Amino acid sequence: MPKEKKKKPEWYPLDNAGVLYSAIQKETYSAIYRFSALMTERVDPAALQRAVDKTMPRFPSFAVRIKKGAFWYYCEPNDAPGPFLKKDIANPCQPVRFREDNGWLVRFYYYEKRISIEVFHAISDGGGTLVLFKTLLAVYLRELGHVIPNTCGILDVNESPRREEREDAYARYAGKKVLRNPLGGKAYPNTGTPEPFYTLNVTMGFLPLNRLRAKAKEYGASITEYLTAVLLKVLIDKQHREAPRKELPVALAIPINLRGWFPSETLRNFILTVRPCIDPSLGSYTFEEILGRVHHYLRLNINRQQMRAMLTGNVRFTTNKLLRVIPVVLKDPVMALSYHLAGVRPYSGTYTNPGPFPVPEEMAPHIQRMEVILGQATLPRVHCASISYGNQMEITFAGTLAEAETERDFFRFLVQAGIPVKVESNRLARSDLIF
Repeated sequence: MPKEKKKKPEWYPLDNAGVLYSAIQKETYSAIYRFSALMTERVDPAALQRAVDKTMPRFPSFAVRIKKGAFWYYCEPNDAPGPFLKKDIANPCQPVRFREDNGWLVRFYYYEKRISIEVFHAISDGGGTLVLFKTLLAVYLRELGHVIPNTCGILDVNESPRREEREDAYARYAGKKVLRNPLGGKAYPNTGTPEPFYTLNVTMGFLPLNRLRAKAKEYGASITEYLTAVLLKVLIDKQHREAPRKELPVALAIPINLRGWFPSETLRNFILTVRPCIDPSLGSYTFEEILGRVHHYLRLNINRQQMRAMLTGNVRFTTNKLLRVIPVVLKDPVMALSYHLAGVRPYSGTYTNPGPFPVPEEMAPHIQRMEVILGQATLPRVHCASISYGNQMEITFAGTLAEAETERDFFRFLVQAGIPVKVESNRLARSDLIF
């Protein structure tokens, strides 16, 4: 009887964001992010592992490993055992190591009442991962005997995955016009004393969403605009206290979820970054002036035409004929240098706000709050992320910077603005403190 040929695994190219994150990943940089749900009851690890096993087949774009080809990195299905649920670790968002954990790029953790997911940014952005996480939480609660409907973005794990969920939406919407925008100049780096490897300092602030929304509304701003302005303000003031010979611009990387502008069901990456910036060398700015500039900048630069031209430029970079024939061992250093010049040097930090985490009313009583953490930057500095659930906004500062001045000044500003903040941090011997 003739021997059956072994079927070659299906593979597909990474999107342009995935190509970048795969090329620049190293021990001193973690393109890993984490979402956590603090449940009302202690986690049942056996039920949670069953939920993982039932949920993952519905999300094939997460069940992959990344392979290094001769010219590009690419994805192929990962049929190795896993991913396995683990007890949580002291330092989250460890850098990805392609040969560890059977090549899995998604991790699941639990500790007491907390359930966490960590994902390598090359395979998905926060918008895609939140769909997976919400579905997992629903399946877990069903394993405990609760009836949870497939609403509010929860996918049916008994349905076959849709091809649209794996599409490269960047390639789909790339046009002909490229936005020729020069690289931003060097920004205030907001660095300091690096912690020993690998120590990720995490500080979380919890505040009432209605109070935060009301304060932003006083200025005619959105919550994202308000918090962006607060972070810019504290960084401007921090640089001024350091009294440099010349003050540099202070700029933030603000990721924008493109799904609201370009319809797509993709669970892969589909974001772009905008750069609100204040140049204090031009003179002093009041908070109202900073917020006004942020408000108008974001509303002027976040539009369908400009974002399409931006993503077209990114897609053309990865489809460049000359670049395609350069071996990956030579391409990686070029990509790393490009990322430093375009993704690190022009920014003082990152602030990302994926927005609210809505769930069905049957699910809401089982979740106390949501949390988000970004992994370590290429420099010893902090990144900021936030997520809301119900009437609670959670804001996290995380990084390998020993000093805590940025997060302290940020939460102090909110308290002085009349917004109560409860702070928890792994920096503190006593974690529950009121600013």
